[in-house]
Amino acid sequence: QLQFVESGGGLVQPGGSLRLSCVASGFALDDYYIAWFRQAPGKEREGVSCISRTGGITKYADSVKGRFTISRDNADYTVFLQMNSLKPEDTATYYCAANRLPFCSDPLNDFDYDYWGQGTQVTVSS
Repeated sequence: QLQFVESGGGLVQPGGSLRLSCVASGFALDDYYIAWFRQAPGKEREGVSCISRTGGITKYADSVKGRFTISRDNADYTVFLQMNSLKPEDTATYYCAANRLPFCSDPLNDFDYDYWGQGTQVTVSS
C-alpha cells in the first residue's frame, strides 16, 4: 500500500524556520517526482515546490523562492522541505504528493499527482 507520512509542522514565530519531512512506504520513491502543496483555510490548494527523481531539478513557487528548499534522500524514502524566514501567509496545511510522470509543471497542478499524504499543519504567528 502506497503511503506518505508528513511531519515537522508546528507553531513558529515570523522569521523562524521549520523542516518538514515526508516519508514514503510501499513504493520506490525514486520512481517519482515529488511536490509539496499547501492549503490555507478558505483558499485553493497551492503548489509550493517540486523535485525530480534524483534531485537534480527543483522548482519553487514565486511566493517561497529564496526561503524554502526542497531536497530528497531516496535511500531513506524521505523528502524534505526546509522553510526559513517564515511569514504569517505561509500558514497552511502542507502536503507531499508523488507524480510518476517526469516533470514539474509551472505552476504545479495538483491533478498531476497520484499519491498524497495526510498533511502537516504549519502556523506562523507571534
